[in-house]
Amino acid sequence: MCLAIPAEVVELLPDQMARVSLDGVSKVISVALVEGVAVGDYVVVHVGFALTRIDPEEAKQTLALLAEMGQLAEAAQ
Repeated sequence: MCLAIPAEVVELLPDQMARVSLDGVSKVISVALVEGVAVGDYVVVHVGFALTRIDPEEAKQTLALLAEMGQLAEAAQ
């Protein structure tokens, strides 16, 4: 099973790399597969690579759903 998650680009780095933020967690990823990535863009990240840009509202809705799923899983325990 694969999981790709949206993250916000907060800094562009040399060598087609970028720092992204996912709910406050910072990670350095490759943006080599996506042209024209800019700070403030949301990208779908899988195993350290940005796969595509995503609409900011869609990204926020997806992140909210993931957070809700996490809360439901905690409540079920």
